[in-house]
Amino acid sequence: MIRLASILYSIVATSLSGTGVIAVLVMGYASVSAIVMAAAVGAILALPVSYMLAHKITHLTKS
Repeated sequence: MIRLASILYSIVATSLSGTGVIAVLVMGYASVSAIVMAAAVGAILALPVSYMLAHKITHLTKS
């Protein structure tokens, strides 16, 4: 399951980080620190999300 979670992480982290950066830019915060912080928060939030997705996928395939 860890292998699947690490594969999913590459997709989920990119999506969440990109969404965070776009949200920060739309709100008008165009500083480098705000953009980097949004990308970092997205990457950190992707850890539990990718693990939960991997967990759900493995349980779906076992049924």
